[in-house]
Amino acid sequence: MVKDKITKRFASSNALYICDMSKPLILVTNDDSIYSKGIKSLIEAVLPLGDVVVVAPDSPQSGMGHAVTIHGILRVNEEKIFPGVKAYSTSGTPVDCVKLAIGSVLDRKPDLLVSGINHGSNSSINVIYSGTMSAAVEGAVEGIPSVGFSLLDHDHDADFRASQKVVRTIAENILNDGKLPEGICLNVNIPKGAPEEIKGIRICRQAKAYWEDNFDHRKDPMGKPYYWMLGEFKNFDKGEDTDEFALKNNFVSVVPVQYDLTAYHAISHLQQWNL
Repeated sequence: MVKDKITKRFASSNALYICDMSKPLILVTNDDSIYSKGIKSLIEAVLPLGDVVVVAPDSPQSGMGHAVTIHGILRVNEEKIFPGVKAYSTSGTPVDCVKLAIGSVLDRKPDLLVSGINHGSNSSINVIYSGTMSAAVEGAVEGIPSVGFSLLDHDHDADFRASQKVVRTIAENILNDGKLPEGICLNVNIPKGAPEEIKGIRICRQAKAYWEDNFDHRKDPMGKPYYWMLGEFKNFDKGEDTDEFALKNNFVSVVPVQYDLTAYHAISHLQQWNL
C-alpha cells in the first residue's frame, strides 16, 4: 500500500525517471561522452551498489571545465546502450548533465554521483580544466557526495580493471558512511597498469604543477593564420604527500576538492590595504 502511494506520487512529477526508493540512487556522468569505454567500466563497477542512472554528453567534452550552456538549447535523448540501466545523452557539457539530471531527469537527488572514468590524468592543476571533475564539483554544490575518477591512460581501449576495483572501494565507503564533508568532492586518479601493479590508495594534496603553454603558429590552405596550442606539464612540487608523487610511485591518489575558492589565508593581508 505504501509503495503504491509512493509510485503514484512520483508518477505525477515531470521527471523522466522514477527512482527505486529501496536502493541508493547513483548518478553516473563523464566528459568523454556516453559512448566511451570509461563510462561503461564505471557503470559496471557501481551497478551492484544501487539504482544506476546515466546522464552524459553525446560527444566528447574534455577540457570544458565548469562551462554551462546559457545561450543555447539542451537536448536529452534516452539511450539503449547499457543493459538494465536507464541512460540519457545530452547535447550539453558535463555540468549541464548534472543540472539536467537533478532538475529534469531524476525525481530526487542521488545518494552518490560518480564521474568518469576519464581517459587521462586529472591530477594537480588539471582539476580546474577537467569536465570530469567539474561534474563532481557541481554535485558537491548540490550537496551530493561526488567523486571524479580518472585513469592515466589515453588509449581508447585502456585497461580499466584496476580502476573498477578502486571505484567499488571508494563508492562503498561513501555509501556506507552516508556522506562526505560538506562542500567537498573527491578527485581520484589511478595509475596505468594491471590491478596487481597498484600498490595502494593514498589521501593526498594537489601538487604544485602547471602546464607551460606554447602555441604553434600555422596557416590553413587559404593562407589564413591559426594557432595550435601545445604545452609541457611541469611538476615543481617535491613533496611526498602530493597526488603527483603517489601516481609516480604507482599509488592511487585521492584529493579532497572544495568549490569554495576563497583564499582565507590572504584575507588578513588584504585587510591591511588602504581601501
